Amino acid sequence: MNVPSSLQSWVDEVARYTKPDRVVYCDGSEEENARLLSEMTQSGVLHPLRSDTYPDCYLHRSHPSDVARTEHLTFICADSAEEVGPTNNWMSHEEAMRRVWPLFDSCMSGRTLYVIPYLMGPVGSPMSKMGVEITDSPYVVVNMRIMTRMGQVALDHLAKFGGGFVKGLHSLGDLSPDRRFICHFPKQREIWSIGSGYGGNALLGKKCFALRLASAMGREEGWLAEHMLILGVEDKRGQTTYIAAAFPSACGKTNLAMMVPELGDEFKVTTVGDDICWMHFGPDGRLWAINPEAGFFGVAPGTGKRTNSNALASLRKNSIFTNVALTPDNEPWWEGLTPQPPAGLIDWQGRPFDPASGEKAAHPNSRFTAPAKQCPSASPMMDAPQGVPISAIVFGGRRAKLAPLVMEARSWQHGVYLGATMASETTAAAVGQVGVVRNDPLAMLPFCGYNMGDYFAHWLQMGERTTTDKLPKLFQVNWFRTGDDGKFLWPGYGDNIRVLKWIIERVRGEGSAVDSPVGLLPSPSAIDTSGLSLPAGAMDQLLSVDVTAWRQETERNAQFLAKFGRHMPKALLDEHQQLSERLAASGS
Repeated sequence: MNVPSSLQSWVDEVARYTKPDRVVYCDGSEEENARLLSEMTQSGVLHPLRSDTYPDCYLHRSHPSDVARTEHLTFICADSAEEVGPTNNWMSHEEAMRRVWPLFDSCMSGRTLYVIPYLMGPVGSPMSKMGVEITDSPYVVVNMRIMTRMGQVALDHLAKFGGGFVKGLHSLGDLSPDRRFICHFPKQREIWSIGSGYGGNALLGKKCFALRLASAMGREEGWLAEHMLILGVEDKRGQTTYIAAAFPSACGKTNLAMMVPELGDEFKVTTVGDDICWMHFGPDGRLWAINPEAGFFGVAPGTGKRTNSNALASLRKNSIFTNVALTPDNEPWWEGLTPQPPAGLIDWQGRPFDPASGEKAAHPNSRFTAPAKQCPSASPMMDAPQGVPISAIVFGGRRAKLAPLVMEARSWQHGVYLGATMASETTAAAVGQVGVVRNDPLAMLPFCGYNMGDYFAHWLQMGERTTTDKLPKLFQVNWFRTGDDGKFLWPGYGDNIRVLKWIIERVRGEGSAVDSPVGLLPSPSAIDTSGLSLPAGAMDQLLSVDVTAWRQETERNAQFLAKFGRHMPKALLDEHQQLSERLAASGS
């Protein structure tokens, strides 16, 4: 590889400090990947799966204390706590040098230092960005090969487009939670991660670069880095409408991105991305989006034939499974894959599984890493350098009684308010309560790399950079409305195409809507329910607005918005006040 001097000097500097036994520059080739997989198989880091049903697939079991993102040990390192805001953990650069940097001293002794040049985004796209991760984990190398465009292609991008590269330094350290940190330096465009081998903490191109750092880069450069899926909906005329959508965890984002639609052959859904979306204004004044990733790092539990058949098809070859269970036939298994666990399972920690134990066979956060191009619904535009034009942006959440099935924002500003006040309900099993509300603005709460008040302002400013007719329309959806019996009123999954159909009609100026205090709702019969068996009155409930409940919601949101103090844009406070006034005027 043609290694630029700026990269070489950084690698040399890190190697002198971390003291590895050797340094390897990764080229992403088949030969290199096969060698690493073989070495990890021999060392027990990977377990090869059944070759006739899961060819070139492997199981990895992480340390039991290293199974998820560690938000409380994730820091934004900036000049002041105010700069990172109340929703982030702040650490000064000086404190990071004192507390974290010494942990890297000789941390790679006895190990190999791998240098991973990688590209976030399609090859040849001016929207794409280069990163380099230094790691002592071969598991990270083979996962990064799936998740990014890795090797010489990244260095070629740097030579063509310039712009430098994001530096990511990762070490397993000793895997102690007491010496585990993930630090982000937006101004320096640098990431340090030590003490974890888990995906989100170790695959630094994903949440660390593509969201936390990229969100700050987008603010400086005039674009958006968002925790959103990107899908295309093609109609019978061959016209495709592209939609970006933000959902908090456990709200069906990946299932929507890979949806197999109902309504016969009226629509075809294609997947551009399932998790991250970078949006820039194009020469035509519209927002164009790319998926910076090349793979899926999906949650395995709950992924089944009914919920997401396309995801299942994606992971049947060339994939890595982390912390799933293992069947006697040497195949991966997790809760939701089949109705009942097969006999003779080995659990995610390598122990015989006892169904009577009450424990899970697969860890609840177990994962699969699979190439995106293996998805049957993969969009032909997945690698398009220019990206795809976004016509609608959807915000979603899980609300049992409050939010209607779908509503349209009155304006870009109103839509940003809807995104800023996004929230989902959780189950507090310890006390048997359902409906504990957690705010997650634009599904970016754990991933915004600077003060979220300023992030809201950036969204508002983006809306001022083009004409209203060229901006995407903004919507809010809620698949999780329940009836008096506690059961879901809406079937979800493939039937969500019925809601997307109305959204597309609204984008094209065709669908009908009625006003409400909270937004524009579908007119009666505007949602296509043909062939759908719904309980009597279900659509009325799904689209109803409980004014009393919404007044309580606005009071709760007022407290949340107040957290951002002087950083909260006045325009959103005005939207909040106008909503309160509309609710007050609408009676009980």
